[in-house]
Amino acid sequence: MGAKSGVALKSLQWFFRGIEFLAAVLILAVYSYFLATLDNHGLNITKTHRAVEGISGAGALYTLIGLILLCCLAGIAFFSFLAIVLDIAFAGAFIYVAWANRSGAGSCNGYLDTPFGRGQGSSTASGDDGFTPLPSFRTACRLQTACLAVAIISTVFFLISALLEVALVRHHRKAKRYGPGPGNDYTSGYGRKPGFFGRFRRNKRRGDAESESALPAHTTPAQLDGRQSYATDNTAHGSNENPYGSAHNAKYETGYGYPQQAANGYQYGDGTYSRT
Repeated sequence: MGAKSGVALKSLQWFFRGIEFLAAVLILAVYSYFLATLDNHGLNITKTHRAVEGISGAGALYTLIGLILLCCLAGIAFFSFLAIVLDIAFAGAFIYVAWANRSGAGSCNGYLDTPFGRGQGSSTASGDDGFTPLPSFRTACRLQTACLAVAIISTVFFLISALLEVALVRHHRKAKRYGPGPGNDYTSGYGRKPGFFGRFRRNKRRGDAESESALPAHTTPAQLDGRQSYATDNTAHGSNENPYGSAHNAKYETGYGYPQQAANGYQYGDGTYSRT
């Protein structure tokens, strides 16, 4: 799932960059023709026309670099942040391009205002002799209409590209954080995000794993000191208990100073035992 979504995002961004590149190249070609013809015939070239030429040329170069580097730098935070800033800047720049070609928003009939001057649609601007043919005012107006349309399209696509860069960064960070694992059959990308009850199942599995891997309980020193043993001197006993056991199995010591226990059924003084 992660790999497929990454390829889909890159393909969509590549498509948008391609449209932006073609739009910038179209405006660049039209205004290159305008500037070359105006200069060849000694007509006035305004700063607006030069600005449109520069913006379209920079836009074509930027989108071409974006197309080339999209496969290897998409989603990296620094480059994506730079692309977002440039996308927003070019969106504003192409709004200016659309404003500069606002004369092409009409029907291109009647009295027209074009980069070659003003006049009726069927007439041609006059100028010095040059090798570049001068267009009619109607033709110049229609070229401006085309520039206006692609400038609006470029503005929208640059804004969408900025949003796609954010999505690419989020996808890249997810892929780096999770990577291949059992959630995605150990392929590239990341596994499916668990639902609300997934966290409880995950905690239960973690508790079961910890209980299975836990070691058995060991005897503590306190238990060693109080163990029941009848073969050593560490026999557990209480403060009020006979240290030598109960009265039935009391242990008597023999030797000097200790009375000797008579066998069962016999007493001292009955002729069997005699005290010495």
